[in-house]
Amino acid sequence: MSINDCYNIEDFRKLAKKKLPSPIFHYIDGGADDETTLKRNTESFAKCDLIPNILSSVGEPDLSVNVFGQKIDMPLFLSPTAMQRLYHHDGDKASARAAEKFGTFYSMSTMATSSIEEISSISDGPKLFQLYIHKDQALTDNLIDRCKSSGFKGLCLTVDTVVAGNRERDHRTGFTTPPRLTLKSLMSFAAHPTWTLNYLTHEKFKLANVAHFTKNGSSIAKGVMEYINEQYDPAMSWKDAEYCVKRWKGPFALKGLMSVEDAKKAVDIGASAIMLSNHGGRQLDGSRSPFDQLPAIVDAVGGKIEIIVDGGIRRGTHVLKALAMGATACSFGKGFLFALSAGGQKGVEMVLQRMRDEIRRDMILMGCKSIKDLDPGKIIYRQVSEQQGITLQ
Repeated sequence: MSINDCYNIEDFRKLAKKKLPSPIFHYIDGGADDETTLKRNTESFAKCDLIPNILSSVGEPDLSVNVFGQKIDMPLFLSPTAMQRLYHHDGDKASARAAEKFGTFYSMSTMATSSIEEISSISDGPKLFQLYIHKDQALTDNLIDRCKSSGFKGLCLTVDTVVAGNRERDHRTGFTTPPRLTLKSLMSFAAHPTWTLNYLTHEKFKLANVAHFTKNGSSIAKGVMEYINEQYDPAMSWKDAEYCVKRWKGPFALKGLMSVEDAKKAVDIGASAIMLSNHGGRQLDGSRSPFDQLPAIVDAVGGKIEIIVDGGIRRGTHVLKALAMGATACSFGKGFLFALSAGGQKGVEMVLQRMRDEIRRDMILMGCKSIKDLDPGKIIYRQVSEQQGITLQ
């Protein structure tokens, strides 16, 4: 199987599994505890159906949306994901260049393996930075100020990772950051010599944005999970979020927010967007899926704040369903990381092209000329009675 045989995200996933050492693949693919939420994120989209209109003279549909103060060419962008250097030696640079080609947002994690300044120098596309509240406020301030001077268009504060989730797959596979040879991982690294050679002969693994503040996560002695548990402030509060909004003074989102109450507070503190997310099912297992929670959030704050659905996106129809229910845009992480692992920048470009093609084709089939034509009338839920085994509509 080659990258040219990848026609959807599942194909990219299968190729990534072949190319990556087992600990690295399962770090992308896995979730917390029993992975109930991980599975539910995608399964939730199957609970409803799209209702198309025919003979609508669509022509070429307009896929653009406005989010974070920017017009982007498609209603899907790259979620912030850490340590992309693990999946391909070009890491964030490949993702940023690919996103720029498709006129959509690249999002950088605090725990990226390229720096804010490096990415700014190689990409003129719209860029979003994902922030954590650190115990050392100087580090948080430093990241915000560097994003300002480097031309990043938006900031999002991740609020669901004050402590690392229990990712049992990582314990079983022997995953560490940076990767190191253990009894559990040795055979897998040996069985993937191309990945191992590229990893060893290219730029050394480091958390480029915070390496000057701490060695945690940048040396074998300290891993990223230790970095999260030692450096992120578990006492983070709404005051911290409001402080970041005021210091940034630009488009700002809270990422990892799920409750109606919290959505209303996000509006109150001056956030311009919320990213409905459960961290890809990697934090609190048993939590609700973003798509399932979307209707309640739209009812509470729709029209007052931008709403981004982040979690479980695998198809263009998933994006259309979220938009029809009131989302401003969608973002995905695992989907493009599989593609990055499978083929670097070319892989990310291919998965963006596949998703764009799906969204465009599905818009035409739906009879929608623009994203604005997608509304709740284009979608209907099915209620399934497990007791009686029947479907009610």
